[in-house]
Formats: sequence, C-alpha cells, structure tokens
Amino acid sequence: MVYPKRISSGNDIVIEIKPKGLLSRVVLPSVQQIRNFSRSPVHQWITKQTRLRVVDNSQLGREAMEEQKKVKCIHVYTKKRNGKHNVGVLGDKVLVTIKGHMKRGYLVGLRAYQRPMVPKFDSNNVVLVEDNGNPLGTRVAVPVPHYLRSKGPELAKIIAISSRFV
Repeated sequence: MVYPKRISSGNDIVIEIKPKGLLSRVVLPSVQQIRNFSRSPVHQWITKQTRLRVVDNSQLGREAMEEQKKVKCIHVYTKKRNGKHNVGVLGDKVLVTIKGHMKRGYLVGLRAYQRPMVPKFDSNNVVLVEDNGNPLGTRVAVPVPHYLRSKGPELAKIIAISSRFV
C-alpha cells in the first residue's frame, strides 16, 4: 500500500511516496512558478479590469512588462454587451492603463474560447496605438491571427508591422 506524505518546503511542494520499502521523492513547483501569464480567469470576452499583456516593442509597453506592472483594460470601445457591460473580442479597440498613462490599443490575442479556425492564445494580448491610429511600436512580438485581416482598415497598420500570422 502506498501512503503519500506531503511536505512543504519553501515555495515548492514535496511529496514522499514509500512503496514497499522504497523511497521516492517528487518535487512539484508551486502554482506561482507555473503561472507566469495573466491570472484572470478565462472568459468569453474582455471586460473592465481584465489584465492584458503588451506584445509590441513600444518603449512604454516594454518598460511595463519588464517591471511586471499591471496593464489593465479600463474601457472597451464596442457596442457588444453582456448585460450592462461592454465586452471586447478579438480585434476590438480598448483603453488600457499602463504605468499611470491611459493608452488605446487593439486586442490581437485572447485566452477566450474562439470560433473554429481562430487560434486561442496563452494570454490576453494587446498592441498599443496612438490617438490617430498609428502603432506605438515598430514590431509585434507574437503571431497575429489571420482573422484580423478581415476586421477592417483600422487594423491595417497593425497587420503591416506584424511578421508572423497564425
């Protein structure tokens, strides 16, 4: 009979198993070490207070990601509604707060369950843009879905600076 014994050492969880006189030791990393992306639960959309990840090479976005500052959505520019809240999906324009500044951006990747042939990402990704629609960065660091090509001319500049598509 195997009786596992759970021992906590620091941030890791250690499980000792004694099967018939043998000693096996398994070290499992803590949950905080495994999850290094957004800690928001998976929803079908983006709403206010959702944490996002900046994926362009803009100065402001790069500094925020290096300092692990929270980038949060504070407004969704869309007429789609879930109850009383505006909700954002892939390709929608959002207003985010980043290091005390308010910037606009477009959603280019979501953790949400997508329709067929649209990829699901590991994090909620956003590309920052200026008020006139020009991207703040010169390159997008992650693959962008082909689906965004059909979303209209406002995403054409983001598609132009993207080098990889899925």
